Amino acid sequence: MNHRVAIVGAGVSGLTCGVVFAERGYRTAIFAKESGRQTTSAAAAALWFPYDVEPVNKVIPWALETFQTAIDLARAPESGISMIELRQFARTKKIEIPDWAIPLGARALIQREVENKATSEATTLEKPDVEPTANERTTSSVSFKSGFSLRVPLMDTSIYLDYLAKRFLAAGGLIPENVRFEKLEDVDPKFDLVINCAGIGARELVHDFDLEPHRGQVAIVPRIKDLPYAVVCDDAPLMYAIPRRNDCVFGGTNDSSDDLAVDSETTARIVAECSRVLNIEKTNVVAERVGLRPYRKSGVRLERAHLRDGRGLVHNYGHGGSGLTLSWGCAAEVLRLGTTCG
Repeated sequence: MNHRVAIVGAGVSGLTCGVVFAERGYRTAIFAKESGRQTTSAAAAALWFPYDVEPVNKVIPWALETFQTAIDLARAPESGISMIELRQFARTKKIEIPDWAIPLGARALIQREVENKATSEATTLEKPDVEPTANERTTSSVSFKSGFSLRVPLMDTSIYLDYLAKRFLAAGGLIPENVRFEKLEDVDPKFDLVINCAGIGARELVHDFDLEPHRGQVAIVPRIKDLPYAVVCDDAPLMYAIPRRNDCVFGGTNDSSDDLAVDSETTARIVAECSRVLNIEKTNVVAERVGLRPYRKSGVRLERAHLRDGRGLVHNYGHGGSGLTLSWGCAAEVLRLGTTCG
């Protein structure tokens, strides 16, 4: 194959596109100032679920394609992907199960319902009449009004991003270190196809001011005993607790801000709220991370274009809080568009 492919951006979108192209024989390089664990993707909780992204009619097919690929990858422990039960709650209203989630096995959680061992440890939506046993986790202190359960892929970014990079390099891909472009035309002319996976960086790179940074801060804490499922509530205050192989991610925030500095007061609030919801003692914080979700008001930009010198260009950015959730579906679309550039 004669195409030389340059991918701008080394977060999960860039790495996934890199794997898709390199494993099909294209001579591919990924260029970025930061890569892997230094990117916004590394700060993501990385639980599969469409969040803070538009438009729904395009997002859901991409997400479902990623879902199926992630299930396959979960069979390989080295990928860092596993399947986990997501328990999505609402504090003030009846939560609606999305139509797309029903074929995936989503089911409503009934108040005071105690699930059997096949779907994980016990939980209730309201305070029970008796104290939970030692091996039960309860959300009793929160008085959630409703919720639903769904098994989804969990991508442990402390493992998964390195896995993608290794797959890419094994397929002959290159990742030059610390490369920053002022504009896409600066990419070496020997690359006849350029893929823009710059995330929030596309705001300056292609002057797309429809992008706005949605700041997310998380706290990494030690693994929590008897928490085999993820707990998420989008109602204010946003909270999520997502257990990973070696630790647990507490979150979070979703503020319109480009401030990458960790705020200690925010960390304290996150830990306090997650501890309250999980009914545990406050735990030690191992690390604090901030990432900027690349939310695009007019929706994900995934389209074919051309550089001023006539080379093929595919834009793939604006995934909001769903970069990992959309990664494989969008990469497949990028491949289709990129290989038909004329």
